[in-house]
Amino acid sequence: MRKLGPGLVTGAADDDPSGIATYSQAGAQFGYGLLWTMVLTYPLMSAIQLVSARIGRVTGKGLAANLGEVLPRWTVDLLVVLLLAANTINIGANLAAMGAAAELLAHRGSHVFTLGFAILSLLLQLFVPYRRYVAFLKWLTFVLLAYVAVLFTVRLDWPVVAQGLLWPRIEPTPALITAIVAIFGTTISPYLFFWQAAQEVEEVNRKAHSEPLIKAPAQAGRAMRRIRLDTLVGMAVSNLVAIAVMLATAATLHAQGQTDIASAADAARALEPAAGPFAFLLFALGIIGTGLLSMPVLAGSAAYAVGECRNWKCGLAHKPWEAPGFYSVIAAATLLGVGIDWSPLDPMKALFWSAVINGVIAAPMMAAMMCVAARPGQMGRFVVGPAVRLLGWTATAVMGMAVVAMVLAPVVLKN
Repeated sequence: MRKLGPGLVTGAADDDPSGIATYSQAGAQFGYGLLWTMVLTYPLMSAIQLVSARIGRVTGKGLAANLGEVLPRWTVDLLVVLLLAANTINIGANLAAMGAAAELLAHRGSHVFTLGFAILSLLLQLFVPYRRYVAFLKWLTFVLLAYVAVLFTVRLDWPVVAQGLLWPRIEPTPALITAIVAIFGTTISPYLFFWQAAQEVEEVNRKAHSEPLIKAPAQAGRAMRRIRLDTLVGMAVSNLVAIAVMLATAATLHAQGQTDIASAADAARALEPAAGPFAFLLFALGIIGTGLLSMPVLAGSAAYAVGECRNWKCGLAHKPWEAPGFYSVIAAATLLGVGIDWSPLDPMKALFWSAVINGVIAAPMMAAMMCVAARPGQMGRFVVGPAVRLLGWTATAVMGMAVVAMVLAPVVLKN
């Protein structure tokens, strides 16, 4: 556990209520048919997160600052605005999902719980020291075991599961392609790139003898081994939990013909008659726990991106009065997200479509990241190797093709 940190928290935060909603919808609507997406995304998301972590550790600067050296300023600003919008929607929908899950357990007070979770998360980010807060986030990742535990309460058709993982039979439809883009968008999400790169910078600043590798290449061996282990474990945790959620909802909701989930609470509630109250309780608690884990990652990644573009002092290691702009973005994104709970937006639909938005903006960000990672001018002798470069560009191409397929599918399939 001492060697795990930014990668583990990043991977766990990937399974936020947005991810749980998307995986639940995929399992309910398509059964075991989309399990293969998790097998495909693991090496791709691992590669792109390795790239983002490497950029932060080598340069000692966050992702937005590095992108500004490759792309025109207006392009970076546009990508950051889209990231901020997607993250704010995601925060709001996550808070609403957490409030709805808490109401299932307490039988009242959805709005009150939503506001309470927002205030709790904001206070933790503002006033808990960075080292203690990061340790809290790392141990909070164990809440994800709730979704694995659900599998012990349902009956699975293992031959069909194996087919869904390794040899799927699918017929392309607009709904299926949109679901695949949403899965890719919630699994390979832009906010995760910014967060992991920024946390590597925070780790350098926190440790007295650490320096960016471009200045202290002698530190590279241990640092790169830690980043590799941390990232591979974190992404494995993320994908295994995603598979568990899809299996649970496929074995219960899809098997009963309940293929559309209207809210995050419905996903938990619908498990009770099929899998018993224990599964229902674990699923509901998991939504709350993963929401608390994801809140600082969503708000923080937006603050890092905006702050780096504006050359503000950034970082959770600073006190609020030392980095007012950075913490203002965190507060604004959180409070604006709370407003979604009182809006007419369906939280589940907002969660799903925020994942689609993430899928759309991810491809250009990933392409720019790969350019940064291959530039000796920024990375020195720590440019990415051929294997990571191949997987990183493959991930970029897959994300781009998925978005193009989503846009063109209605026209092509109609004809």
